[in-house]
Amino acid sequence: MKISFHGAAQTVTGSKHLITLNSGFKILLDCGMFQGMGRETQVMNSTLGFEAVGVDILVLSHAHIDHSGLIPKLYKDGFRGKIFATPATKDLAAVLLEDSAVIQRDDTKFINKRRARQGLPPFEALYDLEDAAEALTLFEVAAYDKWTSIAPGVELLFTDAGHIIGSASVHLKITENGVTKQLSFSGDIGRYNDAILRAPAVFPQANYIIIESTYGNKLHDEVHGTPDSLLSWIEKTCIHKKGKLIIPAFSVGRTQELLYALNQLSIEKRLPRIPIFVDSPLSKEATELLKRYPQYFNKTIRKIMEHDNDPFDFDGLTFISSVEESKRLNTLDGPCVIISASGMADAGRVKHHIMNNIGSRDNTILIVGYCEPRSLGGRLSSGVEEVKIYGEYYKVGAEIGQMRSMSAHGDYEDLCQYLSCQNPDLVSQLFIVHGDYEVQQDFAKRLERKGFKEVIIPEMHQTVQLSNT
Repeated sequence: MKISFHGAAQTVTGSKHLITLNSGFKILLDCGMFQGMGRETQVMNSTLGFEAVGVDILVLSHAHIDHSGLIPKLYKDGFRGKIFATPATKDLAAVLLEDSAVIQRDDTKFINKRRARQGLPPFEALYDLEDAAEALTLFEVAAYDKWTSIAPGVELLFTDAGHIIGSASVHLKITENGVTKQLSFSGDIGRYNDAILRAPAVFPQANYIIIESTYGNKLHDEVHGTPDSLLSWIEKTCIHKKGKLIIPAFSVGRTQELLYALNQLSIEKRLPRIPIFVDSPLSKEATELLKRYPQYFNKTIRKIMEHDNDPFDFDGLTFISSVEESKRLNTLDGPCVIISASGMADAGRVKHHIMNNIGSRDNTILIVGYCEPRSLGGRLSSGVEEVKIYGEYYKVGAEIGQMRSMSAHGDYEDLCQYLSCQNPDLVSQLFIVHGDYEVQQDFAKRLERKGFKEVIIPEMHQTVQLSNT
């Protein structure tokens, strides 16, 4: 058995890990899109790094686009196998992949207008709505905490990863030549004190582990201070400067955390009476879908729901659907809060809001999660004085703020707690993925100190033969 790493290898996005059994049977873990990689993004997404038609099964850890976003391309390139996911992940993937196809269509149209004026050849979208719809027909659901046979000699177990609704760690029990080994893939690991979701679950002893490392050398701020931090930015920008507070936020997970915090402020009668807009049709769908799975909420929010049946709604909140409504926000007079996707500010409506509001010192762009350094959000976070958006340069006049308490990824203490159910002596190889290389190096040293013997940071497209020890 061997494994090759075709994404999230010494970088954060594009999760794709291909397991090849001795028989030649191939299992793909995730099929994610690279995001926020600057000019390289389109090139990196244009090729999978392996033959799609040769993949027999895909197992999807969760629906975020950097883990699921190239599934329609996988289908377009010839894959016709089953896709295993939790029920909530299947539901989320249906809306996220359709939205991804629409964003590609609209952004490609916008970009190609500029390219045509410059005499440049047009970009081509990676896939279309039909590819996304056809790929969704391949999904099969598997419940948490139950071993399921997915192929001869291969069993699958999903355990709750606590990252977003439906997110799972993937565990494969693989029998070859009469010997059974377990390979566990963390997916993205949530936080043990998450404001909304249950904590990551323990999992059976593994022989091989693939673990994410987004915040493998950092500690987060206390999550329970999120409402107060958010309130301070609203007061500073909207009350004192009379400006707009623009928050790039992933439609699934981060947007709901923001709404939950704002709802808390509203209940406590501390939320200023200013308009708050969520400018993302996908965010509205995702919020409604989230509410269909209250069994995945933690005890605190379930207790709150005994007297507040919708902890994601409050007076003054408006969801924006149409493009025309979205455009009107850019000419709106007076202070307001605009929450819009994407989280790295590299695509979608928020990119237009930043473009139209970045020049004014009255405004604030508030980064509330991880941004790949080359993404628009990452460049703004680094303190640059000028950014390029849709081929044009814009001076950064707006204040750039950050809230570190809102990450849906665990920090190094969460990651180590996740691994605490494992006996390091029984883990033959541990692979660190989904992180910047410098962070991964720090995390590897930490894990070695905890007794893990062979810790590997794979390179892009590297293939590793799994040891038999």
